[in-house]
Amino acid sequence: MTRRRFLSATGALGAGTLLAACGGGSASPGSGSASGPAAEPAADTYDGPNVELEFWNGFTGGDGPYMQALVDAFNSEHENVNVRMTVMEWADYYSKLPAAVTSGRGPDVGIMHIDSLSTNAARNVIMPLDDVAAALDLNASDFAEAVWNAGEYAGQRYGIPLDVHPLGYFYNKQVLADAGLDPEDPPMDRDSYEAALEALKSAGVAGHWMSPHTFTGSMTLQSLIWQFGGSLFNDDGTEVTWDQDPAIEALTWMVDAINNDYSPSDVGQDADAIALQNGQTAFNWNGIWHINTLKEVSGLEWGVAPLPNIGGTQAAWAGSHNFVMTSQRRPDENKLDAARVFINWVSQQSLDWAEGGQVPARSSVRESAEFQELTEQAALAQQVDYLRFPPAVPGIGDAFADFDQALNEAVLLTKEPAKALSDAAARATKKLEENRDRYSE
Repeated sequence: MTRRRFLSATGALGAGTLLAACGGGSASPGSGSASGPAAEPAADTYDGPNVELEFWNGFTGGDGPYMQALVDAFNSEHENVNVRMTVMEWADYYSKLPAAVTSGRGPDVGIMHIDSLSTNAARNVIMPLDDVAAALDLNASDFAEAVWNAGEYAGQRYGIPLDVHPLGYFYNKQVLADAGLDPEDPPMDRDSYEAALEALKSAGVAGHWMSPHTFTGSMTLQSLIWQFGGSLFNDDGTEVTWDQDPAIEALTWMVDAINNDYSPSDVGQDADAIALQNGQTAFNWNGIWHINTLKEVSGLEWGVAPLPNIGGTQAAWAGSHNFVMTSQRRPDENKLDAARVFINWVSQQSLDWAEGGQVPARSSVRESAEFQELTEQAALAQQVDYLRFPPAVPGIGDAFADFDQALNEAVLLTKEPAKALSDAAARATKKLEENRDRYSE
């Protein structure tokens, strides 16, 4: 499927995405014939009887129509395979999927965020995909190390990476120019960033609105903790480390922005992003999905770049969509073979998927001239070697509720950063202990 055919299939598609929305061309390197055992079926063709595959995902934002166009194109090119896509909110997806699999009514193929793989693997909701990776001729050399490794749990692969979607640095060029700053040279280190915030303050602008919410405050805080040389957990995910000095310094930097009048004190959900669009602020750290949102705003002069290095170490939060195959009561070998073909085919179109606001997982695609023409996505792809993901520990997501609470308390000025982080770490530590017992049964 060529880019022209893809764009024709999507038509005049509106690509704006909501904040809660979250490799190459038609013959990507590393996606050809199987390299596994001789008995392993090929991943590029399916010659069996007609099958229908159920494909579930949570692409309810602007990325949804792009994936639907890919599914439609796949169906038109494969007479003996029909993929039926079901889309629901991510929260509903993750709550419904385990029950559907247990009852024997789960989908054949799904999309899962990388931080959910280990939990669902431990619950036997999804199946190991080492044989699928072999059939697709996938290997670590064509992926960023962090995203490839994060797809493994307990020595087996459970996710086939489709993309990464990192946090990025968006800036309003007109606001910068009005404050006497260079709109083509945004600040990229702590000293210049704080100097710019001071200049914007003098011009009557709160330059960086600090969000107390998961979108995008939690992602900002996580990025800052890593930049200051800290971490959220130890390497094996058995201990919480966000109450240590680097995390305190990172959260204090966010709170100081409020105390110094660089940010309002009570920023509502999504208000930071809206303020950038309305010319009320200069900087917004937001997800790559925000690119298409800003493209829809008529007359807005904006730019995007990798995150500024505030703490001294380059680092950025990122998520990743992975293909998964669910555990089946009565596995159908024909469906399993067809699912391999579908996953392989979509992976080969990941340059087209990037149009929806993603960075392809495959290095060979990110480095292609065609991807570099997607200048905004390519700008954020520069971060790929220092993106961070949580450790592959079942139930790790439970701890983030406490992390987000600490952020909320500190940024809303109801608790000092050190106290907020310490209290949250104590609660999260108990959850990690409980989960070790729960998932070891």
